[in-house]
Amino acid sequence: MFGNLGFPELLIILIIALLIFGPKKLPEVGRNIGRAIKEFRRASDELREKIEDEIRAEDLRNLQEELRKDVTKNGEG
Repeated sequence: MFGNLGFPELLIILIIALLIFGPKKLPEVGRNIGRAIKEFRRASDELREKIEDEIRAEDLRNLQEELRKDVTKNGEG
């Protein structure tokens, strides 16, 4: 999730966050960031599902069209 961030980098980020937000506000900021990440993941999962559903529907339409062509071709011959 964090890519190439190691412990020292995370520690520096935490120290900077403490300096910017202060120790009293930091838990609230953390909760809000957690909620935002959770919402982003949920939206991302929904979008992925919709895209996969659309791909499956397109595959089915293509298969249906191929079957129609085969039936028409064999019915005439």
